[in-house]
Amino acid sequence: MADAWEGRRVVLVHDWLTGMRGGEKVLASLCRLFPEADLLTLVHERGSVSAQITNRRVRTSWVQRLPFSARLYRHYLPLFPLAIEHFDLDDADLVISTSHCAAKAVVPTGRAVHLCYSHSPMRYAWDQFDAYFGVPRIGRFGNAAVRRVMAGLARWDRDTAPRVHRFLANSAHVAGRIARYYNRVATVLHPPVDTEYFTPGTAGPGAYFLVVSALVPYKRIDTAIRAAAMLGAPLKIIGTGPDAERLHALAGSDVEFLGHVDAHTLREAYRGARAALLPGEEDFGIAPVEAQACGRPVVALARGGALETVAHGVSGFLVEDDTPEAFADAMARVDALPLTPAERRSRAAAFSVAHFEAGLGARIAETLAAPAAW
Repeated sequence: MADAWEGRRVVLVHDWLTGMRGGEKVLASLCRLFPEADLLTLVHERGSVSAQITNRRVRTSWVQRLPFSARLYRHYLPLFPLAIEHFDLDDADLVISTSHCAAKAVVPTGRAVHLCYSHSPMRYAWDQFDAYFGVPRIGRFGNAAVRRVMAGLARWDRDTAPRVHRFLANSAHVAGRIARYYNRVATVLHPPVDTEYFTPGTAGPGAYFLVVSALVPYKRIDTAIRAAAMLGAPLKIIGTGPDAERLHALAGSDVEFLGHVDAHTLREAYRGARAALLPGEEDFGIAPVEAQACGRPVVALARGGALETVAHGVSGFLVEDDTPEAFADAMARVDALPLTPAERRSRAAAFSVAHFEAGLGARIAETLAAPAAW
């Protein structure tokens, strides 16, 4: 399949490089498939992602030169349309964007084929505006001001969709959003999970529950904190983000915030957890798959990508009601789930890196063969 793009000038486009999250794991696979490709991104925080990504030519936008861009890049969101459209793609034959914000709106030349791996249309400008910018969070004046900005960004997000020849979606949930907001059909290709690294341990699980997540409002981590408190169970939270201060204030002494951790610490945290928790609606959600690869069950909200990765009553529980009470009830019953750690790991194997990269290569070859057909 590599012959399909042999001799073509390939450019990768990613929203921003400020941490090694699910989107960056997709990008790492693209870097393996296209080791000579240039990489374009709005902002790059040095040392925040793997060497596999940064050991290439990385071109940043002019947002990089704005004050404290690596830390405050979210504050520059209204500038992203101008910045992403400013990239020069005259030498590109194949453009592959990985996008949850602006990357899909780059402007390739007429000869270039553009394939977008979409993690989601711009969620805070569409169906999750209130989770980010609701009145309780930023007040009535702030809500009204930001609503006008986000309405404009939503129109721009919709209007730039025709710049993409083909969309790949990280879940059926996101494919539905693409159909709803862009009026486009997307092919589902679940993102890669390192199931070779995330494996069950030799010791049994501990008493604590585990959340692995960016600390942002729509993740609903406060639900997990309240549910664990109702059970009197310890909770560990791995991740960083702008919601950290509020969550720290809410948490009791049984909640441990571990911040950013290395891969070994993350794997050991999964292995020792009674269960992993996913209290918010995720576009896909890699943490539940990593937890299952480590042999641990999952308690997740019955929405979004969790419906595609967690088998209710088998590998975990899908909670219909997004209340702490409903989560606490499922968490109390998690020890009775039937699968062994080895059986949970077997289910997670369908999301392996090898499976993803084979699927991605096939979709790229299809798109190059008939770019107008999508």
